[in-house]
Amino acid sequence: MKLKPLLLFAALSVFFLPWNLFAQSGKGTITGTVTDSLNQNLPFSNISIKKLGLKTSSDKNGKFIFGGIPAGNYTLTISITGYEKQQKEVSVSAAGTTDLQVILKEQHADLSEVIVSASRRAESLSQTPSSVTILTAKDISTQSIISPNLANILSYSVPGLGMATNQTGNSGQTLRGRNVLVLIDGIPQSTPLRAGGRDIRSIDPSVIERVEVIKGATAIYGNGAEGGLINYITKKGNAGKTFGGYSQIGLTGNTKGDSTIGYRATQQFYGKLKKFDYLVSGMYEKTGVSRDAEGLVISPEYGLGETKSYNGFVKLGYDISEKQRLDLMYNYFSSRQDSRYVNKAGVYQVSPAIGVRGDRPGVDEGTRFNHNANLQYTSKQIVGNTDLTANVYYQDFYTIYSNSASFAGGGQSALLSTKKGARLNLNTPFSLSPQVLMQVNYGLDLLNDKTAQNLVDGRTWVPKMNMLNVAPYVQATANILTDLTIKAGLRSENMNIKVGDFRTLLDAKGNGNVAVKGGTLNYNAFVFNAGARYSAWKVFNPFVSYAQSFSVFEVGRVLRVATSNTLAQLETKPIIVNNYEAGFSSTIEKLNFSAAYYISTSKLGANLLEVDGRYISQRIPERVYGFEIQADYPIIEGLLIGGNYAKVEGKGDVDDDGKFDGSTDVYLNSTRIPPSKTTAYIRYSGLKNLSVDLNWMRVGNRDRFKRNEKTGVYLIGEGPVKSYDLFNFAAAYKVNEALRLNLGIENVLNKTYYPSISQFYGSGLNYARGNGRRFNLAVGYAF
Repeated sequence: MKLKPLLLFAALSVFFLPWNLFAQSGKGTITGTVTDSLNQNLPFSNISIKKLGLKTSSDKNGKFIFGGIPAGNYTLTISITGYEKQQKEVSVSAAGTTDLQVILKEQHADLSEVIVSASRRAESLSQTPSSVTILTAKDISTQSIISPNLANILSYSVPGLGMATNQTGNSGQTLRGRNVLVLIDGIPQSTPLRAGGRDIRSIDPSVIERVEVIKGATAIYGNGAEGGLINYITKKGNAGKTFGGYSQIGLTGNTKGDSTIGYRATQQFYGKLKKFDYLVSGMYEKTGVSRDAEGLVISPEYGLGETKSYNGFVKLGYDISEKQRLDLMYNYFSSRQDSRYVNKAGVYQVSPAIGVRGDRPGVDEGTRFNHNANLQYTSKQIVGNTDLTANVYYQDFYTIYSNSASFAGGGQSALLSTKKGARLNLNTPFSLSPQVLMQVNYGLDLLNDKTAQNLVDGRTWVPKMNMLNVAPYVQATANILTDLTIKAGLRSENMNIKVGDFRTLLDAKGNGNVAVKGGTLNYNAFVFNAGARYSAWKVFNPFVSYAQSFSVFEVGRVLRVATSNTLAQLETKPIIVNNYEAGFSSTIEKLNFSAAYYISTSKLGANLLEVDGRYISQRIPERVYGFEIQADYPIIEGLLIGGNYAKVEGKGDVDDDGKFDGSTDVYLNSTRIPPSKTTAYIRYSGLKNLSVDLNWMRVGNRDRFKRNEKTGVYLIGEGPVKSYDLFNFAAAYKVNEALRLNLGIENVLNKTYYPSISQFYGSGLNYARGNGRRFNLAVGYAF
């Protein structure tokens, strides 16, 4: 492993130290100190006198000064991210000094304005030069009334994210046409060494406080984030009481067909005892048989019917002092299918694959366990004005797939991934001048990822891959004259992947059984990002950005179909994505509107192809491009309408001539590129204690490919997708302060449709319909 990146990081860390104090003098002077409600100084607050066009900021001790102020009366505006804006009336004499004491209250009303995932520190959403979607606790709660499946919740809420599959996995549910890295409190859930497609549905929404989706390539969390990242930020127990709780129980099922009834129960306890806060939660869900709009049993292959799901969650926090805190989080998630049905293949584009009575071969499929543990220490002003966040984490994941005849003798594969990691993050604010405020984030990520995929009978399909990743990084943000934010960062990836000697598995056609000598794969790369956002005008808040991401190509997919005898002969070059983006947000009276256009390129991609019944990846240059728009508007008080539209497309440069318009170039298939997606919603809360939500989603057409000339069928990912529309409904009624009733209806019109994944797979075996009309009725009690 090279030492140059580490030496560079050390040099950068020394360079970025707080070093500037400033003062002004004049005939009339205004001085002051900005503190919070606990009398803690607030450095780098924004202070302005609009009448004079003057702006400054508080120093590291919370103090500020305006000099040379003409005599008169003025209004000072004081603000900082995370606190309520305050105004102070000041009278200045010609030769005097006016001293102020400003106390800002913490802001709780609109937490969606503060994000942590884009730069690994709290920052204002309006000053972030990238596309971000935030799902608040209220958003999650409303969508959970319809369906507690996170894949559904995110599909309806996040422009650019592919449609939910109506299955246990999320294969094909890409973000802006590329892989997405899923995190729980910053702990990676994705398995980029061998993509398992189980990362989006890896925790229950009942314990999620908010979801932050950073769209576009990002290196801030490392391997696997070519299309962006999804960070589930979990709840904590500070609820203003020593002991409280919430209990909920409900029924689910289809409105047509028998044996569909299921149930779900959630119990939470939380509170705060002096310096100690806690949250303990448990969830159990059992689903009935899944049926389509005609009442037919939906194919049980990777289905969500007849599934038992469990989630156990604990988060403990302790305030060591006013500036130091310790947090411990543990989450367990499991989802297993025990179906009385087997799959009966349909006829592609004619009739659906359905479930018929029978004994499923092999063991129950699904995620046996997903353990996550995180210990985090935070300290404000640990050295000078520098804040520290340090954490160690552990993740252990095991899932089993359906029985497959593609192996000699058949079999079920199982994916096991264990991650151990540590993160050190420092944040140092300082000022270059009264008009230029700086924040520098710098730190080090350590990750050990061990991933393997074997058959449940013990045969090796993908040998154990042992990855060690050391990644120092630095990220600097400059706030110029309050309104212009410029951000730039650098991350050094240093990665080793060790693979032992192995023999490829024999498939049903007699291919395989190749002895491969193992070894070590080494990767070193720098990735860079830069962006700017101008936030002076609410009517037009523009940004531009450039960001790179580094990902190890899915090594496991290469290993399991290896035809060479040594590891060095295999094609395992990484994927480096360059993402270019421009966009804006706008507030015109009550109308909120945002739009973004992006292009992402990579010299080597990973377009999935089917060749002679085997899945391989086409390593060619790629260009993915698209745009997103989003808007909402309150028609009257209590009535809100809104929606979004996203379109993405992608091509591969087969002849590598730098152009994407030649006859030999290809469209990327729909395992990567989703059809266009439109959503709209109407929310009404004008009646006392009642809120209702009606939303609509339209999945558009995508027809880019022809049938295979030899076989007359579509290859995987190349089947045409025909558009479909879905309507969902949610209602929540607050009987009193403690008792609440929820009713959700999925597919209100009971429409017969095929999810996009069923269509683009191009196979009668996978041609399964989506859910018919389903209800979710629940009662909750808070104490």
